[in-house]
Amino acid sequence: MNSKKLFATVAISTILLTGCTFNQKDTIVKVNGKSITQTQFDKVFDKAASNSMFAQMGIDVKKDKNSFLYLMIKDKVVNELIVKTLIDEEMTKRNIKVRREDTDAELKAIIDKVGSKEKFNEILKQNGISSAQFRKDLNEEVKMKKLVKTLSNVQISDAQAKKFYNQNLSKFKYPDKVRASHILISANPEEIKEKIALDPENKGLSKEEIQAKVNEELAVKLEKANKILAEVKKDPKSFDKIARENSEDATSAKQGGDLGFFTRQEMVEPFAKAAFAQKPNTISGIVKSPYGYHIILVKDRMKAGQEPYGKVKGEIVAYLENQANVKVLENLIESLKKQAKIEYVNPEYNPSSIQNALKKQAKSNPAANEEMNPSAHSATPAPLPAKK
Repeated sequence: MNSKKLFATVAISTILLTGCTFNQKDTIVKVNGKSITQTQFDKVFDKAASNSMFAQMGIDVKKDKNSFLYLMIKDKVVNELIVKTLIDEEMTKRNIKVRREDTDAELKAIIDKVGSKEKFNEILKQNGISSAQFRKDLNEEVKMKKLVKTLSNVQISDAQAKKFYNQNLSKFKYPDKVRASHILISANPEEIKEKIALDPENKGLSKEEIQAKVNEELAVKLEKANKILAEVKKDPKSFDKIARENSEDATSAKQGGDLGFFTRQEMVEPFAKAAFAQKPNTISGIVKSPYGYHIILVKDRMKAGQEPYGKVKGEIVAYLENQANVKVLENLIESLKKQAKIEYVNPEYNPSSIQNALKKQAKSNPAANEEMNPSAHSATPAPLPAKK
């Protein structure tokens, strides 16, 4: 499963934030008598700023509190905190609670879609998200789903799903695919270096000495990979057995190294280049990727084509249900805002003030409009990790 799909599962609650309790002395906004504090704002703003594409581009959003980018994030954070307060209040009124087993069931469903707990943890690690934080966000998602169910029981018919499929045929086209198995000998230089540096026995070693140890370990792993390759070449029919016994990709090893069909974009570049260059029933040499050393057996190829409706129906239904649920939630939020008593204790957090400041910045700095539009920048956020 693509890592983007994993994080797309936590969809409804992305317009909200996880609640925390803070000292109320530094109140900046009151919502129906409940305080939103400066401490809350600072914590959420810091998280939003550090996760923004601008931070990835090396832009310090917090440097100037009057800058267009700062004001833009400030406006978003104030709105999110207000919405979070209103939603929490509504959940309390409706007595909506989430049991541990509810979150456990949702987490298991996600792990099953990914393929294994190992793959799930790998995706979290490469996206800089702790399992505890993911579970916390998932708990909010489950709670939001329960809230939506009290408002509307969304049902997507086969006719609706089929209509979406027919109107979006291009979305269900796929490029050339290859089916392959592999044997992996893990050898990530950065992970090896970190392991060596953290070993108390290596305390005091220079960078050069640590690098020498890294090179030694990489050489050992390469030698191991070459021995396994020789064994596979000697008896290609034993590939599955050898993969089960030797591959360090724990998930695929259980399947004799089988990775199923995949597109070029789903794999890291060195692996994809090698696999798509091979003919069926051929074995590669040693292929080096950021994950280590691979031995690849290509089993089959599939030309580009169109996914049949029956195969993607489940995904379409899930997507349309989520879209409908988000709309229900948006309508609720709009209604709650209209009925709420919102007091801006600190006027600088009033959305009207922030919007006026944004307009002023846009007038004095025409380039600000370009900054506001991420697509205007040549740099883009780092892509989510490809499969092994």
